[in-house]
Amino acid sequence: MTSSNSTPNTEPLDAAATAAIESAPESAPAGQAPEGVAYPKTIKSYVRRAGRTTTGQAKAFEELGPRFLLQYHKAPIDAPAAYGRGGALILEIGFGMGEATAHIARVRPDDNFLCCEVHEPGVGALLKRIGEQEIENIRILQHDAVEVIDNMLPEASIDGVHIFFPDPWHKKKHNKRRLIQSPLIAKLAARIKPGGYIHCATDWEPYAQQMLEVLNAEPTLQNTAEAYAPKPDYRPLTKFENRGLRLGHGVWDLVFTRKA
Repeated sequence: MTSSNSTPNTEPLDAAATAAIESAPESAPAGQAPEGVAYPKTIKSYVRRAGRTTTGQAKAFEELGPRFLLQYHKAPIDAPAAYGRGGALILEIGFGMGEATAHIARVRPDDNFLCCEVHEPGVGALLKRIGEQEIENIRILQHDAVEVIDNMLPEASIDGVHIFFPDPWHKKKHNKRRLIQSPLIAKLAARIKPGGYIHCATDWEPYAQQMLEVLNAEPTLQNTAEAYAPKPDYRPLTKFENRGLRLGHGVWDLVFTRKA
């Protein structure tokens, strides 16, 4: 579910944390107007919230940022130059603290991972993991993923998309704030190469149902399963997910491919 700053994450909240969020005062997320104020409607991939960067994360920014952080530009990304090699390009939208991202990059060393996250502590945490685990195939854009998609990723330029545990926005009146909506999926589908894939995961069943409806409605995508897919081997179980499974909570994976 949500990191403290970005919509998608790899570490679902436990019941106590979810209850605390539900009981907290409501406020409009970034890019959304307060009640009674009409702003232009735009898709955002994140909600800005407070966060604190640790000393270790700050050190990782200083030492590893120049190599692994990419600058946002309104121009197509030059992936071979960014990674120093060719290879499949996988976009990840929101990685929380980077636990699953680092694991996937290690078990898929031949693929290149372009990871979007605005939450500074999360970016610092992933940079720290990159240094500790000697990971070479990750590059990070600390920028809104929607603008990255619009301006840096041409059509048929990526081989896959990962969106793991985006904020479920539990209250019905807030469902419109969910990341997985038809306009974003249409953008992503256009940028996935034929045969490429989009993999979403959530631990909130109503959101899983919405994801399934939205992905099924995109005419250029096809489901790899009859409904929900078995968890692909490359996606690890986080400590929070393991705890949820022990308590009987469900997790739903959806894997769709781009039609030829």
